[in-house]
Amino acid sequence: MRKGLRLRRTHALSGRGNYEMGRARKSKTSKRDKYASFGDMADESDEDADLPKDEAGRRKIKRQYGELLGIRIEKLRGRILNRERINKTIEGIYFICASCMKVCHSLDDGFTEDPANQNNMCGACTKLQAAATAAAATAKESTGGSSRRSTRSTRKRAAAS
Repeated sequence: MRKGLRLRRTHALSGRGNYEMGRARKSKTSKRDKYASFGDMADESDEDADLPKDEAGRRKIKRQYGELLGIRIEKLRGRILNRERINKTIEGIYFICASCMKVCHSLDDGFTEDPANQNNMCGACTKLQAAATAAAATAKESTGGSSRRSTRSTRKRAAAS
């Protein structure tokens, strides 16, 4: 009974046939399950639909860098990840901001380069740092010097009287 279900196939060398079981068709759902992780990328691309093609591509690459590096972002903060040539004159740079620890691109987020490549920052963090430095300088000027000197002078006055 089993022999009746088998299909006869000729052997490539001898010309005689050998018996093999017929093949069952594969369902197409198994292919969909195999690539289920690509469904997440389709959802993310919907967010970038209103952006220009090149900017959406840079966003996708930044997201991939973040996923790839994971916890190592903290170790690599402030460093340049990759340089790319946009055209003959413009160079794009992917880097990790030393302040906010995000993966940034020089064309999208701005770029303040550190000569030692240890403290590269995005434009927003550079502005915040400059504003904080300016605020600290104005606060220092308004008090007329450091708070340490003024404390010493009041102590000396108290001891003298």
